[in-house]
Amino acid sequence: MGYYKGKKVLVTGGSGFIGSHLVRRLVSEGADVSIMVRYQEKIDNVRMSGIWDKLNLIEADVRNLDTMQAVKDLAPQVIFHLAAFNHVGRSFSCVQECFDVNARGTANLLDAYDGYEKFVYTSTSEIYGLQDSVPFVETMMPAPQSPYSVTKYTGELYALMKQRQKDLPIAVIRPFNVFGPYQTPSAVIMNFIRMALNGERLSTDKGEQTREFNFIDNTVDGFLLVGEKDEAIGKYINVGGGEDFEISIADLARKVVEFSGSKSELGIGDKPYRENEIWRMYSDSSKAKELLGWEPKISFDDGLKKTIDWFRKYREEFENKDKHLSNL
Repeated sequence: MGYYKGKKVLVTGGSGFIGSHLVRRLVSEGADVSIMVRYQEKIDNVRMSGIWDKLNLIEADVRNLDTMQAVKDLAPQVIFHLAAFNHVGRSFSCVQECFDVNARGTANLLDAYDGYEKFVYTSTSEIYGLQDSVPFVETMMPAPQSPYSVTKYTGELYALMKQRQKDLPIAVIRPFNVFGPYQTPSAVIMNFIRMALNGERLSTDKGEQTREFNFIDNTVDGFLLVGEKDEAIGKYINVGGGEDFEISIADLARKVVEFSGSKSELGIGDKPYRENEIWRMYSDSSKAKELLGWEPKISFDDGLKKTIDWFRKYREEFENKDKHLSNL
């Protein structure tokens, strides 16, 4: 993808899970990459190890409109907006923070600067909420079920309002459940992997609900295409694997144990279901294929095996008390 070579690109939330993978790809594409950080601290983020010297850090907080002057000064050609309060469960107890970051923060960024060639707003599959059928397609009316999804949908609406109002090159991407290296251990796949490698019992609910899970490299391909293609402007676009990537949570636990070679017991049914559980969720990503030529290249099984292998290596390097890092 030669589009990004030499481009001045800003990634908000660039040190997060998806953002860090996107940043690495942009660096490899030859982009001039900046990431937004609240404080210029490098020591607490292993996700960016090895490429810090290739990045420009701008200190700003999307919640603080005054700090958006740093974006104006940078004058990026492309903005990928991923900065977010992104924990669904905690959003119920942190409603104000969630609104401040996801809704007001998005408005602050969009209002502060519009001199870009492309602006990609990162939404979420969670905005679909409770639907009567699957797959989830962009023509469905969103029915968000959490403060997180409400605020992400608010950001969508504001972004596309600005796009129509000022004819700006703004696009919205709706990624479906993403997994892979460097994801937080609280995410379901990483939590199962952690428990399996520790030999712990994999305790979960009955696991009849299904999700599609997409390996991070597939999702980053989608981000780059949404940012590059004019066909994405003014649209919201699902990026997900669809029914071929759908798996029940119970079967997910079984696969993690199998692929990791773990002797962990399966505690399927140990826990109750969450309130407002969404029973099936997978995407229709035909728009991404038709407009952008995107489709997933790495299967779920291959992505899961890659993630388990990575996590083994990560634990060996960062949790082994005999390693150099433990003695610093």
